[in-house]
Amino acid sequence: MHARLHSLRLDPKLVAIGLGGGLLSGLLGVGGGIVMVPLLVLWAAYSQRDAHAISLGAIIPISIAGIATYGVAGEVRYGTAIALAAGSIVGARVGAGWLARIDERLLKVVFGTFLVAVAVLLGVH
Repeated sequence: MHARLHSLRLDPKLVAIGLGGGLLSGLLGVGGGIVMVPLLVLWAAYSQRDAHAISLGAIIPISIAGIATYGVAGEVRYGTAIALAAGSIVGARVGAGWLARIDERLLKVVFGTFLVAVAVLLGVH
């Protein structure tokens, strides 16, 4: 899969998807991808694979905004965040490599199963 340069367009539907992802990311501390990936697939007609890649590209600005807000309030444990980031950088690189090779249908099943499992675990915890 090769990176493609797309022209900048502020499609209102995509802005709304980003708003939803950003709101839930900031409010609940979840990755915006949990919201953005399903909406990109179901509402904006992106492939599952493209939606994952687009979501990863949106993480940096979402994270910066969240860190700025929580950091000012003194709520970021930077040591813990750095340790998580160290593992996440390696994990994201490996996961992105797998993304290019996983069948689209399997990817949808794995992502959907993950969302359901997380919902159940959080609901009973």
